Amino acid sequence: MILVTSATGNIGRCLVRDLHDAGFAVRATTRDPGGAEFPDGVEVVAGDLEDPDSLRDAFAGVDGLFLLGSPGDVPAILHRAVEAGVRRVVLVSSLLAETHPDSFIGSGALAGEKAVRDSGLDWTVLRPWEFTSNAFWWIPSITEHGSVYAHESPEGSQVVDPADIAAVAARALTESGHEQRIHSLTGPEKLTVAQRVAVLAEELGRPVEFVELSTEQARQRMLEYMPAGIVEDMLATEGGDPGLPDTVRRITGRPARTFRQWAREHIAAFG
Repeated sequence: MILVTSATGNIGRCLVRDLHDAGFAVRATTRDPGGAEFPDGVEVVAGDLEDPDSLRDAFAGVDGLFLLGSPGDVPAILHRAVEAGVRRVVLVSSLLAETHPDSFIGSGALAGEKAVRDSGLDWTVLRPWEFTSNAFWWIPSITEHGSVYAHESPEGSQVVDPADIAAVAARALTESGHEQRIHSLTGPEKLTVAQRVAVLAEELGRPVEFVELSTEQARQRMLEYMPAGIVEDMLATEGGDPGLPDTVRRITGRPARTFRQWAREHIAAFG
């Protein structure tokens, strides 16, 4: 039995599907089981990462655990997992732990990684770069104004598809050879925000204008829906380029998905 926490998230939904399709027993946790939709045969239970005690029943009979490193009390969650007899854990961390270890996200990611290493479980850490799915933030302005307002990073970003993160996680949860390993994950190409917007416009079949914001303009917009520490990380992470590691291909046997592939699959969400 594999327990997938944050099972309705961008990675969790894909991971539940991948594991189920491969024939593994999957238990999915979510705060609202009644509102979740999963394939037939997936066991769905209530669980809140902010309340580790709520996961006690979810851990019963579980061999492997998938865990996001940002929400909740990671040490307490891992303690409950060990008590229940869980043997392995796959943690989603962040590549900022490597490239910007002193940043808000990077330092938090390192703390989660330390908790996993200290847990006594067989562990695998996944360090992804920026998600392709962050483009969902642009849906309101695209549907309402036909524009994307964002701060630009001239060097671009190696955005990674959450489906690729899930595919690597599935291998780490079900195959040997990933124990005590850190896997860095990026997409196969560097794209600026303007280039990603252009891809969305092409897939939508209509113009979408990119409006570049100054750092301060972007800060004020982002602070409306993000914690200040994350906002500052997103606006000030120049340098520390992670390159283009071939991790997805090496582990899954297929190349990492491009932004266009992701956009084509999700374009209906953009109207």
